[in-house]
Amino acid sequence: MVFMNTQPRNPYRGLPRKNFWKNGVAGVSPFEIPDIYSRKFAIAQGDGIAAAGSCFAQHVARRLRDSGYRYLDLDPAPFNMAPEDAAAHGYGLYSARYGNIYTARQLLQLVQRAYGDFTPVEPMWEHQGRFFDPFRPTIEPDGFASAAEFQAALTHHLATVRQLIEQADVFVFTLGLTEAWVDRRDGSAYPVAPGTAAGRFDPGIHEFRNFTTSEVVADLRAFMAIARRVRPPMRFLLTVSPVPLVATATDQHVLVATTYSKSVLRAAAGELYQTDPGVDYFPSYEIITGIPARSMFFEPDLRSVHPRGVDVAMCHFFREHPALTQAAPNAAGAFVQEPDVVCDEMVLQAESWQ
Repeated sequence: MVFMNTQPRNPYRGLPRKNFWKNGVAGVSPFEIPDIYSRKFAIAQGDGIAAAGSCFAQHVARRLRDSGYRYLDLDPAPFNMAPEDAAAHGYGLYSARYGNIYTARQLLQLVQRAYGDFTPVEPMWEHQGRFFDPFRPTIEPDGFASAAEFQAALTHHLATVRQLIEQADVFVFTLGLTEAWVDRRDGSAYPVAPGTAAGRFDPGIHEFRNFTTSEVVADLRAFMAIARRVRPPMRFLLTVSPVPLVATATDQHVLVATTYSKSVLRAAAGELYQTDPGVDYFPSYEIITGIPARSMFFEPDLRSVHPRGVDVAMCHFFREHPALTQAAPNAAGAFVQEPDVVCDEMVLQAESWQ
C-alpha cells in the first residue's frame, strides 16, 4: 500500500537566502548585505530628483547630487558665497531652501502653504528688531533685517517650492521625527521648539505633539495627493533617518522615545510601500542601525553617522539605481569625506547635563 503525503507544502521551503536570518544576516558581512534593497521602480537619467527631510537626508541629497542624476537644486547660493556660509544659510542642503523637515506634518504644511491652502496664524517672529521664519528658523542665523525683507524671501521660497513640485519626477523624503511643537491655534508644526533657535515659547500657545503611525501615514498621503495633482507621474522614495533623538519632550527615557519614534516612522513608510505602487522604501535605517552593523557606523556620540556608514548604505542604493558618474560610494573602498550636516535640533544639546 502506498501512502500519499497529503500535507501542504511548507511555504518557507525554497525561499531565497535573504528570507532567513542565518543566511541573510548572520552569515554575511555588514558591509555587503545581498538583496537588502530591490528597487520598486527605475529612475531614468532625465528624471528630476528632489530631496527633503531630516538632517540625515543631507547625506542622501549630496550623494544623489554627485551621482550624475538630474538632481534639482532650485535655490542655489549666491555665486560669491563661501560654501560654509552657504550651508549655514540653508543653501545647497536640499532641493530648495526649506531647511530640515523633520515631520510629515511639517512637509504637508509646507506644500499647503506653497499652494495657498494653509496660512499660519503666526508666519513671522520678531526679536530685537530682527525677523525670523518660524518654519526655517536657522536659514538666516541673525534673522532678516526687516519685515519687508522677510516677506520677499518667503514669497521667493514658496514660489521655489511650487517650482520644485512642478519639476520633480521622484521625491526622496527622509522621515526623521514624530515629536514636534505646534501652535494650538491652527496646528502649525515647527521644526524645533519656539524659544530654541528663534521665537519665544508660550505654553498657552505652543503644545507638544508626538505623532502616531496613522497620523504620519495620513499626512504623507495628503502631501502625495497634492504633489500628484500638480505632477501626476510623481513617485516617492521614503527612507527613515538612523539618527536618534538628541532630546525628548516626553516623560520617557530618550532611548525609549527614540525607539518609539523610529518604529512609528518605519511602520508608516512600510504601510505606504505596501499600499501605493508609486512609493518605494530604501532601508538606510536598517543598514546603519541593524544588528549586523554593531553600531560601527556611528561616531562616538552614538548619534552622528560616520561617512563610512553613509557610503555603505548608498552603495546599496546605487546598485539598484546605477550612478551615472564615478562619484558613487564604494563600500569596500575609502569613505567619502564631506562637510558636517546642519541639524537644527542640536540647539537642544545646550540643555543637556554636562
